Amino acid sequence: MSDGFQLAWIDYAMMLVYFTFVIGIGWALRRQMSDATAFLEAGRSMPAWVAGIAFISTSLGALEVMGMIGCGAKYGMLTFHFYWIGAIPAMLFLGVFMMPFYYGSKARSVPEYLKLRFDEKTRALNAVLFSVMTILVSGISMYAIAILTEQLLGWNFYVSLFASAAIVLIYTYLGGLSSAIHNEVLQFFIVIAGLLPLVFLSLHDVGGWAGMKERLGPVVSSLPEHFAADTWLTTWRHTGRAAQNPMGIEWYGIVLGLGFVLSFGYWCTDFLVIQRALAARSALAARNTPLIAAIPKMLVPLLIIPGVISVWLMHTPAEHFSILDRGVTNYDLTIIMLMRRYLPPGVLGLGLTALLASFMSGMAGNISAFNTVWTYDLYQAYLRPPSSDAKLDQTHYLRVARLATVFGVLASICTAGVAAEFRNITDFMQTIFSMVNAPLFAVIFLGMFWRRTTGHGAFAGLVSGLTTAVLHHGLTEPAGSVTMFKGGWLHVVHTYPVELSQNFWCAIFSCSTSAAVAIAVSLLTRQRKPNEELVGLVYSLTPRTAATNAQWYERPAVLALLVAVMGTVLSLAFW
Repeated sequence: MSDGFQLAWIDYAMMLVYFTFVIGIGWALRRQMSDATAFLEAGRSMPAWVAGIAFISTSLGALEVMGMIGCGAKYGMLTFHFYWIGAIPAMLFLGVFMMPFYYGSKARSVPEYLKLRFDEKTRALNAVLFSVMTILVSGISMYAIAILTEQLLGWNFYVSLFASAAIVLIYTYLGGLSSAIHNEVLQFFIVIAGLLPLVFLSLHDVGGWAGMKERLGPVVSSLPEHFAADTWLTTWRHTGRAAQNPMGIEWYGIVLGLGFVLSFGYWCTDFLVIQRALAARSALAARNTPLIAAIPKMLVPLLIIPGVISVWLMHTPAEHFSILDRGVTNYDLTIIMLMRRYLPPGVLGLGLTALLASFMSGMAGNISAFNTVWTYDLYQAYLRPPSSDAKLDQTHYLRVARLATVFGVLASICTAGVAAEFRNITDFMQTIFSMVNAPLFAVIFLGMFWRRTTGHGAFAGLVSGLTTAVLHHGLTEPAGSVTMFKGGWLHVVHTYPVELSQNFWCAIFSCSTSAAVAIAVSLLTRQRKPNEELVGLVYSLTPRTAATNAQWYERPAVLALLVAVMGTVLSLAFW
């Protein structure tokens, strides 16, 4: 790799202005952080459009930008599945069916909902698992920032880690969830404005859409796997057999593993995104939050097109384009090398600012979710329960939440090195989600829609699903793996073509096991909660409320139908 970018003064000026703004937002909101509720819940005061943009911006972090553009190079437009079948159906289901229970229960977190619906042990297990997961995912964002600044400024990797951590810590420590959400709104528009020029310039370089198809065809056909010429430019056409596509998985594996288990497990149960909807000012705004977010979510795949084009660049020696890092292909470098190639001074600064914004958005989102779960579901529940003095409690929990913020940032620094072992952060993210979110979705889905589900059944389901995922990871590995972080650390009984194939099937097995065990144990144990305690928590026991006073464009059913039609049209267009 060469030593950094050639940056002009205007590029540095743009980044300096951005850093000033994000810290300034935290500074401006610090006076409103008078108690733990304001710091951790943003007072449940956000309009639907603000919560919706924050909802999508939270997932527009390192995974979406660096990871998915790298996946565009590795898997082509099959990566679009992460946005369409891998997000839209679950976001619709969350808004239409599940948000009324989350918001109406007054639960401050997903683990707290599990306590209300099931029991304390189920809450405790999920709180611990979620806390570990958020630290790992936050570490991914920190790794992404560090590798970017290493290439940008030639900084030492660990110096970059601490510098980025300090900025996120300052504005999250000062302004809490409100600061994170307002910065996520700012970061969303910066990401779009900063990366769209890369899409247009790369397409212009290859002669538009037709030129991209013409140039990619011979390159793809010449690969050792003998893929069809249009494999990198379609989504479903070559998923009949695993050997026909670079993901190494059939269509039913994509539908079940990504479209159902991983997708619903993330969008419907991950407190990181649900926290944004819970911050909305009303139940209607909370339901509309994921539905509003789904519209820009469908269009984000446009940002992946430069990654697809990079396949032609990498296999054309005359273009002098490489993502090799110490002799090994590192797909996380794809976006950095594309920006180096296409963006001129000024635009380069905007693009780099967009990358930094996306990474910090992901990191701050995870840290704000971590400090909430730690404060409410672990510290308050088991270490220091509320006293008779509510004002004193709020002040104390605010102090604890801020200390948890500091700890979360420091712990994320330690986990950033793990992400470096994968060389594609999307693969790492899906590994984490398949272990934690997949079994959790089975339990929450059963709890919301089958009142017979018991606390013992839910707890046994979570434990069995996690155990299945860990065993699957320990007994399988992707082809070409050279690190135990990718699996096979017990004994290799099966080798998958690529990491995503391994993750999709891991999610299917863990979710199925969790559901089966939860059902079996629930049938063998007694439901300890009477129906009266389950009102507002279980679908069949909760009265339906219609948004009769809302404008037509504010009604969840109308928004959901609009999103479903748009998603279907896009999927067919790229079949």
